[in-house]
This record gives sequence, structure tokens and C-alpha cells, in this order.
Amino acid sequence: MDYLRDPDAIYRRSFEIIRSEADFSSLPADAEPIATRIVHACGMPEVATDLRISPDFVKAAQTALAAGKLVLVDAEMVRHGIIEKNLNVICTLNDPKAREIGIASGTTRSAAAVGLWREHLGGSIIVIGNAPTALFALIEMIDAGAPKPAAVVAFPVGFVGAAESKDELHGNPRGIPYATLLGRRGGSAMAASVINALMRGSQ
Repeated sequence: MDYLRDPDAIYRRSFEIIRSEADFSSLPADAEPIATRIVHACGMPEVATDLRISPDFVKAAQTALAAGKLVLVDAEMVRHGIIEKNLNVICTLNDPKAREIGIASGTTRSAAAVGLWREHLGGSIIVIGNAPTALFALIEMIDAGAPKPAAVVAFPVGFVGAAESKDELHGNPRGIPYATLLGRRGGSAMAASVINALMRGSQ
């Protein structure tokens, strides 16, 4: 079979296609490398029109990463998708306390796991690539007076609550820089790609 085999050539051609097919004109100029990698992660140039990245997101997130701030993620798939292994990434989803709190309070384990972030929230980077209830729980914590993170990467996915949770963040970001994809689409690969783009830039 005749197909492109050279990994560097595949990589270059992929990004050439993305730049020719995706419209990033509504995004901040410094966010284009992030948007490019999000499209690369999902194979859908059309998601570019639903991306929302605040003007202050890239600078705030890169500053936090450079300072060694924590990266708090809602799912192990997000953690494993982050290429840079020297980052301090925390996932509390499998902490036994999350299950206990979820059962006791009648909420999802993902939302309960977010409650375990409270002492780490200030100045951190939040990356949500799975559960809408995690994003809702984060917003509720901040509204209740929890310390604000440096930036939020919000890509929960699904048919129940995903669009609504992201609409809430986009409509009122509480003064927090953010990147999100409106609607039902999202997922761990896209969420992790944002951190990868921030660490590596566009190549």
C-alpha cells in the first residue's frame, strides 16, 4: 500500500492541513498553537469555531507552568495524555476519600474528587477532560470562596451537563483565564493537548 511513512513528514503535513482547513481568526493570536493541537487531537477542523480561549489564558497558564505550579486533572486519561512528565500533575479521582464523599453527598466521584483539590487550588492549572460534574463542582467551590486557580482548561464531554457546564464558565469565568470548547464535544485528548501546546508551542 502507498502511504506516507516518515513520522516527521506526517507531522508536518498534518499541521499544514489543519492550518489550511481550520479558521482560528476569532481566537487570540497567541492561542493559535493551542487551537492547532486541539484540532490535531480530535481530527476535526470544524471544532475551531466553537473554541473559546480568553485573551489572558496563554500568558497566565504559561506563567503558572514556568513557576512549577500544580496541574490538577479530573481523570487519569488526562494525566497520561500530558507529554511533559516533569510537571507536578495530581489526579484525585481514585483517592478512596473521593468515593466516600461521593456516596455520602449523593454526587459523582468526579465531583467529589474536585473537593479534594481545595488546598491546592490557588495558582494551579485545572484541566478537566471528562466529567461535566467536575467542572460544575469547581465553579461551585470558587463561588463559595475557594482560592482561584491561575487558569482553567475545560473540555468535559458528553450529553448531560457538558455543554451547560462550559456555558457557565464561558458566560461567567469568575475572572479566571480559560480555554474551552462549547457544546457536547471534548475529552481527555483535547484537554491534555492544551497543556502539551503550552509546554511545546507550535512546531
